[in-house]
Amino acid sequence: MRYLWWLVRRQPWRVLRGSLIGTAWMIGLSVRPYLIARAVDDGLRAGDTRALTFWVAAIVVAGAGLSYLGIMRHRTMTFIREDAKARSAAVVLRQLSRIGAVLPRRVAAGEVATIGGSDIDWSAQVLTLTGPGVGAVVAYAVIAVVLWSISPMLALCVLVGVPVVGLVVGPLLRRLERAESVYRKQQGALTARSGDIVAGLRVLAGVGGRDLFARRYAARSRGLLAEGYRVGAVNSWIDAATVAIPGLFLAAVVWLTARMAVTGDVTIGELVAVYGYVATLIVPVWFLLEGSHQLIRGRVAARRIVALLRLTPDDVGGPRRRGSGKVPDARRPHAAAAPAHPADLHDPVTGLTVPAGRLTGVAADDPAAALALADRLGRYVASEATWGGVPLTGIALDEVRARILVADHDSYLFPGTLRDILLSRTGADDDTRPGSDDDRITAALRAASAEDIVDALPAGLDTPLDARARTLSGGQRQRVRLARALLAEPEVLILVDPTSAVDAHTEARIAERLRAARDGRTTVVLATSPLLLNRTDLVAHLRAGRVVATGAHADLLDEDPGYRHLVARDSADPDAERSADAEKAYP
Repeated sequence: MRYLWWLVRRQPWRVLRGSLIGTAWMIGLSVRPYLIARAVDDGLRAGDTRALTFWVAAIVVAGAGLSYLGIMRHRTMTFIREDAKARSAAVVLRQLSRIGAVLPRRVAAGEVATIGGSDIDWSAQVLTLTGPGVGAVVAYAVIAVVLWSISPMLALCVLVGVPVVGLVVGPLLRRLERAESVYRKQQGALTARSGDIVAGLRVLAGVGGRDLFARRYAARSRGLLAEGYRVGAVNSWIDAATVAIPGLFLAAVVWLTARMAVTGDVTIGELVAVYGYVATLIVPVWFLLEGSHQLIRGRVAARRIVALLRLTPDDVGGPRRRGSGKVPDARRPHAAAAPAHPADLHDPVTGLTVPAGRLTGVAADDPAAALALADRLGRYVASEATWGGVPLTGIALDEVRARILVADHDSYLFPGTLRDILLSRTGADDDTRPGSDDDRITAALRAASAEDIVDALPAGLDTPLDARARTLSGGQRQRVRLARALLAEPEVLILVDPTSAVDAHTEARIAERLRAARDGRTTVVLATSPLLLNRTDLVAHLRAGRVVATGAHADLLDEDPGYRHLVARDSADPDAERSADAEKAYP
């Protein structure tokens, strides 16, 4: 509720305008019944044509004014809702950027997609209560006062009847909140599962698991469908009550007023007016019920948004470098000096030491352990890793990011030309780099064995590609990512399985050229491919998260049976698990 109130407070004047216009519109609905009553009593019953003409003209003017107020009410409330959506989207995007690498470990992708796709919208819909919702309450009070002037009994019926409507619908709203919470949670889980299936579709097809996952997804989908039916059932009862209860309420009041008209307690004009007032009252009652419905759904949505906003990044921010232009955090110590020259990286968790200026291979029996090692060496998680004997978390983060690069084989490719994609990590505005951009791009593409990609594109480097470069094959995208990482020329480059989607011949070329391109600079290759490991200066074998052997690739093959089994499983038939069409040219 505090989050929803924050959305209101971000646009106070617009909300105030919406409340005033919504109130004027709601009260305006009750003006016409009064005018009609005057036309009946003062014009029709009295036979006064002039008075009848006057009151009819007043009805027309009131209708035109009410139409204008309705337009302005809807326009203002649309602005309010759209503003709330934009603010929520901005807050969520800032949070996603802030927590960074922590996000995939804390929240499923489907959960984030559901929050961005529908929860933001539902939380904004609640702000309708600030306009017509406020107006409905005021109009309810005004109509009660007007009815009191006609008959206290009628006013008492209205004052008692509307709360009774709330008591009837209230339990349904509470039930809806519980059902919505369960449904939204299952919907996020199913969206995450569908994303995982799509992302690994080719792998699933290759190992014969596509049908298995399809059946599991269908079963989950049926469960979500059943939950959706439960939510729909509650919704249908609420919608029915929203229409039926005010209708019954109107019938009861009109019946009572008609009996009073027969006994002469009220005039015919007042009978018409009471009918108009109560019929008009259906509108604010409907808005209050609909607003309560929106509030329930909005609370469920806001609760999920707040849960995402409560996530905190791993404490890897550390101190800031002096002169970096950042506001220092008084709680953090001053930054330790980073090594002035290339230095060894050391990870106490695995016992791995990465010698400076050399190409080091890391073969892990568990891919998750390799990814965790990359996160520690790249300082994406808090750890005791050191760089030249200095704790990584003590060095200014911006300096670590500038000198150490972790390149994932599945990192995101933003839309743009191929040239823009390749230069996105290079700091292309840095004039201190030797050679022109085209020369450096050509060298990086050759090192990644990706020249054929440029040759196959219609406009070469200037060919526009969509998000994730979906028009390229998996192997082509992977080589583009590798070229991008090499083009950045970091002091320390950590490559995570950089050739998993290419064929053996291309992988052999990449292994040979990678060594030449990174000669004299610290490079870590996390992979189990013998073609890559054979070109390294040193290989570390990780088993159960610890380094159990180090040495040259050939030596480990002879001396370490576990290592031999690990890499031989990858080399028994390199082309068997890799699709032949992965290296097809651009269509």
